[in-house]
Amino acid sequence: MKSLKRPLTSSTDVRSLSLRRARQMWLDAQGLTRRLSTGSGPKAVAKVVKHLGYVQIDTINVVERCHHHILFSRLPSYQRSDLNRAQSDSKSVFEYWTHALAYIATEDYRFYMPAMERHGASPHASFAKVSDGETQRLLERIDREGPISIRDIDDDVLVEKDHAWASRKPSRRVLSKAFYSGELTVASRSGMLKTYDITTRHFGWKGAPEPAPEDEVNAYMLDRALNSQAVVSLDSVCYLEARRKPAIRSLMERRVAEGQLVPVSLRGDKTEHWATPGALEKRASRTEPQAKILSPFDPLIIQRKRLELFFGYTHRFEAYVPAEARVLGYFALPVLYDQRIVAAIDIKADRRERKLLINKWTRYGEDSAEQQQAIEEALHSFQTFQFDL
Repeated sequence: MKSLKRPLTSSTDVRSLSLRRARQMWLDAQGLTRRLSTGSGPKAVAKVVKHLGYVQIDTINVVERCHHHILFSRLPSYQRSDLNRAQSDSKSVFEYWTHALAYIATEDYRFYMPAMERHGASPHASFAKVSDGETQRLLERIDREGPISIRDIDDDVLVEKDHAWASRKPSRRVLSKAFYSGELTVASRSGMLKTYDITTRHFGWKGAPEPAPEDEVNAYMLDRALNSQAVVSLDSVCYLEARRKPAIRSLMERRVAEGQLVPVSLRGDKTEHWATPGALEKRASRTEPQAKILSPFDPLIIQRKRLELFFGYTHRFEAYVPAEARVLGYFALPVLYDQRIVAAIDIKADRRERKLLINKWTRYGEDSAEQQQAIEEALHSFQTFQFDL
């Protein structure tokens, strides 16, 4: 572990960067101050997913689920069917685990195959009761009958749940085990109901792609972070993947030596950061300040320590916090305006009345008339998206 503390270069080679400039670069890379795609529909969705690296999936639906919310924040013309078509028709995105379940660009599939192989060789403890015979019988059924969802399996002997998120149907674990090993993929979704198919059949492959070697996976993770974060730290590249830190740090050392990476110091902070020369020379987007209502699972928000460093804002996700201990509210959404987090609004969708209910509004700093108007416009746009008004 001592090697992780070794400076990559002397202090004279480090580029000093203000937090304001670092925020500009990150917001541009996130597609929150510029368009990541000029088009619309499934092609635009696939392009945004590819650029961001992944779009997280979550089951909470107090407002629109986070995968749709994240894409709407980057694509003003986004429709939910765009993601469905990208997954099921063009097959340009697929689902798998990053730091959480997420949509990923299919062209990156091979970088996740080593993880699939590890799951196949050593399944998670939650799949310990799933026998090879059960898996094989289910695969043969799907091969014979076509894609299925858990609702199509009606011959299960129901069991008591052993976890709040578990299913009473044992076959769900069989499906999940085959999904994590890469034998099955999610062919389509209806809300959170997943329909599975044989992976090679879904993608139309005569044979699966070759798994990426570990050094290529490490390079992919570094490039993914550089594309979507612009200014990166070792922690931000290896978020919840600490085991990769030594190898990725060595890769950073090589790229610094080759002039492909520049060490960066954020004023007022000692954490090591890096950026590409191109990112450092790129001009920041010049746009009128707009407000963005963000998901708590947005890639700008999800890495809490990084968010606090760059924006001076600490987000609390309080859905699992007792009501009396909540500060921001059950499902508070951060509000971005003029490169600052200016508020957190606890919102709930009233689907019967087709309107958004604001439970709590926490403001940070001065609240100008222009800022308030921008937030009101963003809330109106978000409500229109929620209910297809």
